Amino acid sequence: MYAVIKTGGKQYRVREGQVLRVESLNANEGDTVEFDQVMMVGEGADIQLGAPLVEGAKVAATVKENGRGKKVTIIKFRRRKNRSRTKQGHRQNYTEVEITGISA
Repeated sequence: MYAVIKTGGKQYRVREGQVLRVESLNANEGDTVEFDQVMMVGEGADIQLGAPLVEGAKVAATVKENGRGKKVTIIKFRRRKNRSRTKQGHRQNYTEVEITGISA
C-alpha cells in the first residue's frame, strides 16, 4: 500500500519502510510524527482519492535525523560591470523520516 502525503509545501509518494527527507519538522530524533494531509491511499485497483484530502487517513513516521543539506551557491553577475557581483551560499534544513504505518 502506498500513499501521497503533503508536507512542507511538497507532495511525496510513500510506502511503509521508506526513508525520505522532508522539509524541517519541529521534532527530535526518535519521535513519532503523523502526517494527516493524505491526498491518496491505495494499491492497485482499490485507490481512495481525496478531494482534496482523504478523510481519516494518516501516515505515521519516526524521525531518524535532523540535518542540513549540501551547500547551494548563488551567484549574481552582470557582464561588463565590475561593481555588481554577488556570491551567496545556502544550506537547507531537513528532517529524515522513516514511514512506519499507513492507515486509511
